[in-house]
Amino acid sequence: MASEHHPFRGIFTSLSKPGGGGEYGKFYSLPALNDPRIDRLPYCITVLLESAIRNCDNFQITEDDVGRIIDWGTTSADQVEVEIPFKPARVLLQDFTGVPALVDLAAMRDAMNELGSDPDAINPLVPVDLVIDHSVHADLARSENALKANMDLEFRRNKERFAFLKWGSTAFHNMLIIPAGSGIVHQVNLEYLGRVVFNSGGLVYPDSVVGTDSHTTMIDALGIAGWGVGGIEAEATMLGQPMSMLLPRVVGFKMSGKLRDGVTATDLVLTVTQMLRNHGVVGKFVEFYGPGMATLPLADRATIANMSPEYGATMGFFPVDHVTLQYLKLTGRSDDTIAMIKAYFYWAYLHANRMFVDYNEPQEHRAYSSYLELDLSGVEPCVSGPKRPHDRVPLKDMKADWHACLDNRVQFKGFSVPKREQGKVVKFTFHGQPAELKHGSIVIAAITSCTNTSNPSVMLGAGLVAKKACELGLEVKPWIKTSLAPGSGVVTKYLQKSGLQKYLNQLGFYTVGYGCTTCIGNSGELDASVASAISDNDIVAAAVLSGNRNFEGRIHPLTRANYLASPPLVVTYALAGTVDIDFDKEPIGPGKDGKSVYFKDIWPSNEEIAEVVESNVLPDMFKNTYEAITDGNPFWNELSVPSSNLYPWNPDSTYIHQPPFFKGMNLDPSHPCGVKDAYCLLNLGDGITTDQISPPGSIHKESPAARYLMEHGVDPKEFNSYGSRRGNDEVMARGTFANMRIINKLLNGEVGPKTIHIPSREKLYVYDAAMRYKSAGQDTIILAGAEYGTGSSRDWAAKGPMLLGVKAVISKSFETIHRSNLVGMGIIPLCFKCGEDAETLGLDGHEHYTISLPQKISDIRPGQDVTVTSNTGKSFTCMLRFDTRGLCPVELAYFDHGGILQYVIRNLIKQKNTK
Repeated sequence: MASEHHPFRGIFTSLSKPGGGGEYGKFYSLPALNDPRIDRLPYCITVLLESAIRNCDNFQITEDDVGRIIDWGTTSADQVEVEIPFKPARVLLQDFTGVPALVDLAAMRDAMNELGSDPDAINPLVPVDLVIDHSVHADLARSENALKANMDLEFRRNKERFAFLKWGSTAFHNMLIIPAGSGIVHQVNLEYLGRVVFNSGGLVYPDSVVGTDSHTTMIDALGIAGWGVGGIEAEATMLGQPMSMLLPRVVGFKMSGKLRDGVTATDLVLTVTQMLRNHGVVGKFVEFYGPGMATLPLADRATIANMSPEYGATMGFFPVDHVTLQYLKLTGRSDDTIAMIKAYFYWAYLHANRMFVDYNEPQEHRAYSSYLELDLSGVEPCVSGPKRPHDRVPLKDMKADWHACLDNRVQFKGFSVPKREQGKVVKFTFHGQPAELKHGSIVIAAITSCTNTSNPSVMLGAGLVAKKACELGLEVKPWIKTSLAPGSGVVTKYLQKSGLQKYLNQLGFYTVGYGCTTCIGNSGELDASVASAISDNDIVAAAVLSGNRNFEGRIHPLTRANYLASPPLVVTYALAGTVDIDFDKEPIGPGKDGKSVYFKDIWPSNEEIAEVVESNVLPDMFKNTYEAITDGNPFWNELSVPSSNLYPWNPDSTYIHQPPFFKGMNLDPSHPCGVKDAYCLLNLGDGITTDQISPPGSIHKESPAARYLMEHGVDPKEFNSYGSRRGNDEVMARGTFANMRIINKLLNGEVGPKTIHIPSREKLYVYDAAMRYKSAGQDTIILAGAEYGTGSSRDWAAKGPMLLGVKAVISKSFETIHRSNLVGMGIIPLCFKCGEDAETLGLDGHEHYTISLPQKISDIRPGQDVTVTSNTGKSFTCMLRFDTRGLCPVELAYFDHGGILQYVIRNLIKQKNTK
């Protein structure tokens, strides 16, 4: 609430209920500022502005910060980089990223205790929602028992992790944990957790959220500003620290027209992804507007917003409008809640705040940094792949594109298969039946991922394709691993009510679990006969999934080609059994009586889909699903947890381990300086993803992580995944750069998780080489190309290198979140000058590198030039990528303290001692 000393108490006013029925509470009225610049701000920027005004204390957030946001139009036009603080309304976690976040919080409590301060000071100050959704594997598929069997395995494998999370839900205040088996975090956020407007003790304000998963952006479809951050940043946000960010430029994306028949929301999002990736939106907000918005259902908007990381934007924002209110009603939000939300945004609209879009009213022009436009009627069916989500392929060109990929050299669009090998047929026996594989044969077909499983039109569309296919006698080859992983229990309800689930089951698309499966690499093992046929014959096998990520090595180690497609297309491709097909000309397969069945015979019209959606997706389904969501299940409720506020660490645990980040920490910062005579641990190319730095998938049986687990008595069958063991720093350090498909130039193009230990010239696993360097007291750096750290905002992609002894990363450019995470772990991010990289500078990675920084932290300036020299006499200049500017360069403070978590601990103790 606004105190008499609040800088903006003069615009603090009442939000009245309609019809003179009292008031909902008080809120900060932006129109009352009487500043005409606000009228032209993008809607997403007004969210930042409201938060800055509400949280303004002239300490963490100042009146000057508010002024900078109001002046966005000038700074955006001038392309001036301006630092602002932001305090989101809440934090969203999933279990892969939530476990290490809670491990850090528990370790921070220990550190506070050891430093003689109150451990309970480490406690979330904003609401934290955590959904356990990343731990289920599609171990069993194509079986009516798959759901129960996979959930049983999920709890057996993760009992210790889940018990730790359950402890956190009681030990920390202001934290809600949704048990495993409830759905995918982003769909649960969209359907249930998203508030749109908060009313906290009579203070009314817009919902906003940062999450430790890059696809937190899905919530932007609901008019809630949200995006992914590193787990390290999220922890600081939980503890009351403002996020430091650059005031973003905003791309206005105008939509007109309407999708034509046969085109899905997935086709639209793949088109938008390619357009925005080509336009260049890294570090920017994208705001969607235009007459086409009125025809775009919220679920379609959610599909587009979800893919923000794939097109590179911080978020893709859809302002609140009548479609938002309709969706809130559909998903079972109370009438009173919807009335409050409508009152908040409509009140503001009538008083020129323009936070609500009414398509029945003339639309005033908003100022954007740049503009794009898409006529929805021009969108055509498509897929993306075989290795990147923005490599869109029109469906009509898929066969030709596939053959080009076979011919092309090994890169994002190539496999370099010799012509004489391209027609190879491998025959094998599958459970006593004859089977065969070719290049392009599909071995995984998965309806999965938050991107599409939140969208009734594509899910029911998939059911209609299955129904038509079954009626015509089509079947899916038994060796294709088909699976369905709904984003929430609501999906199952409407698939069952419509009668379409039975047809999906008939084709093998049984429900395998409620969570993120194939898209995150939790696709489970392929049948041994299929795996042998692929690996023994070097077959380029394919996976088709309705996901958002298809980076090489992510979906399954044996599927080198991975295509993103709509759920209806996933079913269609599963029926065809190959990506080497032209659906316009070739039959999908033989139906009843041997008659050929074509694509047009099974593809539903938009009208058919709309009728099924309207009659089968009902508000009661959402209400009934979410009323009981926190009740848990027998597996969850049987977990016993300690009651202490300090976690009793088990030193023998291979899942939860006390991290070494605060070992030997004292009250004064360590004041780190430059780097001297460091060796190059890896020399990498462009587009290195966080999957390659810190893989989420399976633990290879010959890896350092596997050795560690076996030394601790873990059977290889119980290895689980790297993602599931993120609470153990010993495993995660060993898993850093353990991706089987990473290409390290020190190995002259050889693919795999090894490097050259420069002093000895030995080829070692990256972890083993790093430990040699550390034991000898030698620092290391990493050389890289453009867009280093793209993909999921994974904190271990920064924590892991830090534990390996990496002191700096020198690249052509960084993904925004990963750069921030590196700073948060005390690693120096440097960028080559424009037009330069390791290759143009004649660096091969065998040199020693010295990075010269000023001796005093006060003399370091974000963005300054830094000289790097090598022992071979070469010298070059890089830009220091500490990106915060202004009077309080927060990232410099993080670096000075050795990391953001150490900074927070010392700051909390300092604040307590000065009270």
